[in-house]
Formats: sequence, C-alpha cells, structure tokens
Amino acid sequence: MKNRLNALETALNNEMREHEFYLKNAERTKNPVGRAMFLQIAAEELEHHERLKQLHEKWAKDNKWPETIPLKVKETKVRDVLKGVVKEAGQAPAGDADDLEALETAIDFEGQGATYYARLRDNVTDPREKAFFELLANIEHEHYVSLKDTEEYLKDPAGWYRKTERSGLDGA
Repeated sequence: MKNRLNALETALNNEMREHEFYLKNAERTKNPVGRAMFLQIAAEELEHHERLKQLHEKWAKDNKWPETIPLKVKETKVRDVLKGVVKEAGQAPAGDADDLEALETAIDFEGQGATYYARLRDNVTDPREKAFFELLANIEHEHYVSLKDTEEYLKDPAGWYRKTERSGLDGA
C-alpha cells in the first residue's frame, strides 16, 4: 500500500512538472504548431494531475482503492491538434533549436511516463487500478508518438507533408 501511494506521489510530481514545462514552452515558441501541441499536452497533464490528486487523497484516507472518485481520464486529442493546426497554419517555418530541444525533452518525459504507468499497471491486481494505469500509459504513449510527429514536422515541414499526405511521384 505504502509503495503504491509513493508511486502516486511520484506521478503527481511528474505530471505537474510536465504541465509547467509545456506551458513555459508554449509561451516561448514562435511556431504555431509547437505552441498548439505544448498547450494541448499541458492541459492534459494538468487533468492527469487532478485525477491523481483525487485518487491519492481518497486512497490515503481510506487505505484502499477508491470506489467513489470519478477516475475516468479524458482521451488525448494531441494527434488531432497537430493535424488541425498544420491545416490552419499552412506551411509554418521550421522549428528553431529551442523548439527542437524542448521537443526532445518532452519526448523523453512522455516515454518515461508511459513506461512508469505501464509498470504500475503490471504491479497491481485490482482490475480498476489496472485499467486506470493502462489508460494513463496509453495516453503518455500517444503524447510520445505525437511529439515525435511534431518533431518531424518542425525539422522538415515539406517532408512531413509528403509523408502525411501519402502522395507519391507516380500520381497515385
């Protein structure tokens, strides 16, 4: 029990640290795609923090997995954000070195987060607990994939368009 509460405290700290990181980089970047991606993930990390905080408080009080807290976490909308902003922005300028460095840090955060939540999921037996951590692991993984996609866009917008539009030189 104590180990799982400690794990939740670690998750709480990570989610808030990531939220602040994404907000800071959303304010800093000049690239509309990077800004939209950072803002979306910041909002999602804040929601994760709030759910984990509710869970932690209830669990610490009752010494068991809660049955009354709404433990649903919204599905991520990160992939849709990238596609939508790219459509609106047209071919924005490539990201600068600070954008790419922030993305590399974010990719690392999300990869570690997905692994962390998957490990929590694998170490519990309660099906509700398992499902909750599975959802968080999947969302962090989706953030990871979307950030990799954003990184590719910022490094080479024309190449990203070719890949995502699936157009070829053969006219197909």
